[in-house]
Amino acid sequence: MQKDQSLKGVLLAFAAFAAYAWSDASVKLIEGQLSPYQSSFLGAVFCLVGLPFIMKSGDRWSDIVRTTNRPLWLLRFVAQAGGTIGSVTAFTHLSMAEAFALIFLLPSFVTIMSVIFLKEQVGYRRWAAVVIGFIGVMVVLRPGFRELSIGHLGAVFGGLSGAISIVVFRAMGPSEKNISLYGAGVLGTLIVCGALAIPGFQAPTAMQWVWLAGYGLLAALAAILVMYAATHVPASMIGPIQYSQMLWAVAFGYLVFGDGIDLPMLLGIVLIIGSGMLTLIRERVRGTPLPPALGTDAQAAAVMAPEDGNGK
Repeated sequence: MQKDQSLKGVLLAFAAFAAYAWSDASVKLIEGQLSPYQSSFLGAVFCLVGLPFIMKSGDRWSDIVRTTNRPLWLLRFVAQAGGTIGSVTAFTHLSMAEAFALIFLLPSFVTIMSVIFLKEQVGYRRWAAVVIGFIGVMVVLRPGFRELSIGHLGAVFGGLSGAISIVVFRAMGPSEKNISLYGAGVLGTLIVCGALAIPGFQAPTAMQWVWLAGYGLLAALAAILVMYAATHVPASMIGPIQYSQMLWAVAFGYLVFGDGIDLPMLLGIVLIIGSGMLTLIRERVRGTPLPPALGTDAQAAAVMAPEDGNGK
């Protein structure tokens, strides 16, 4: 019975991260014809569909803005907005594989911020993972040998913002409700991106509405699937599965967007993913309560309570 539950949880997690990848492909199909602020805002509008499914028994709608720590809630509010803009910018200007590779620096950022802000003790293995990750970034970017764009900055900022959300999660602890943390992310994107989108707002075409709906609804679906996966398997099992998005990125890049991956980029991607996997393994060994496995789409990241002794 336990084995069946674990298998179900793993399959739900794979489905969740497939939905995140399809969501990101949808916003890339807009091809920058709308501003990243507008795409982020309209995507967040569609993400509101997921709110009723994130709510648990006893939750109230007012819990979306209720929190045990207002400064940290507001930090997540702002970080999610900035991360969403960064992610949209990255997928607009970079190949999906390159964007994912840089966003997957998230575990390295978490390690650094956990030491600075949470005063966690970090051993040489986790520091080695951070170094490997940044070597991978240098291999992917090859500064001085290729032109860097705003997409690269957006991808790094997207990973940094996701890391901020994870550190906030750890700092707030299990007392914070899922609906509050999810609400902080969606509301932050709606309000911040909505305000920034006003000056250059333009009416989307019918096809752009389709891509925007895919972007927001699939991200909301992914958040819900991650939440359900967490009821069957611990977060430590869900975390590594997020790297399956790279397979979708390569497939989309080759079949839909005509992207290619050269040998140096492939090597850098392997180093970055290896760094993230090593960090997750070390966190599991140390017994650190892992945060939810955040998809690269920051606006719809599912937020779950820390796992208890039963892995739920």
